[in-house]
Amino acid sequence: MEKEESFHGPDIEPDVEDSSRRNFLKQSSLLTAVALTPVTALKAAEMRVDDKVASVFEKLPLKMEVNGKQQNLSVEPRSTLLDILREQLDLTGTKKGCDHGQCGACTVHVDGKRINSCLTLGIMMNGKKITTIEGLAKGDQLHPMQEAFIKHDGFQCGYCTPGQIMSAVACIREGHAGSEQEIREYMSGNICRCGAYPNIVNAILEVKDGGQTV
Repeated sequence: MEKEESFHGPDIEPDVEDSSRRNFLKQSSLLTAVALTPVTALKAAEMRVDDKVASVFEKLPLKMEVNGKQQNLSVEPRSTLLDILREQLDLTGTKKGCDHGQCGACTVHVDGKRINSCLTLGIMMNGKKITTIEGLAKGDQLHPMQEAFIKHDGFQCGYCTPGQIMSAVACIREGHAGSEQEIREYMSGNICRCGAYPNIVNAILEVKDGGQTV
């Protein structure tokens, strides 16, 4: 007896045939989509996944004192002190300028010494005492260097000012504020694109000559 025909042709297991055809089309479409996806996009997707995984599994404990307050944090080993201060502690007074240690906008004090926080890994600060621009003033009473910068108009746009003030304080503490020339030499790591250098020097000289505690 001849087999009956239908819209699928001879009645030879149409369900199996349709299923095979659908699977073939799905696989072909998937392969085509992957082939047409730019390699850079695939790599970018992989990097995003890697970053998410790293952020979960690679965090380490960090204990440090910031502006007189003990901080117990969990940080990625590759995070800089600058990013931790700004993003985890919300201390945005410390500025991210060049992010390469060339402008001084990110200057903070670690155990009383000035450093570029953009070049310092946060995990290295375990047990250290950090002072940022927010920690100089005592409540509503400004630090003498902050008052001097205002008096002598030691800033214009203000972006570099926190780093300038932190370096200026350190400059006096280090004993490098004996003359205008010496101040310029030891403040050379802090760049002011507005060109307020003469006023900054005058502010430092006033604080130094006034004998105020910095």
